[in-house]
Amino acid sequence: MTQPDTTPDGRPALLAFLATQDDDAGCGATRDVLDVYADLILAGLDPAARFPGVAAHLHDCAPCADDLAGLLALA
Repeated sequence: MTQPDTTPDGRPALLAFLATQDDDAGCGATRDVLDVYADLILAGLDPAARFPGVAAHLHDCAPCADDLAGLLALA
């Protein structure tokens, strides 16, 4: 089990928080296909199979995940 960062400046904790997965598509690429990603979910398909980088990004980026939730709520 990892111990919480107790250093005075908190840099290790900050760096861990800011780190992304290697396959993270990023916000721009995610926004470019977010409508297609939502359509796949609504069709009962697995969008992560087609867009694994987007799935990784949505796991780590709350604003993009909120955008996806908004699209799904409009359906």
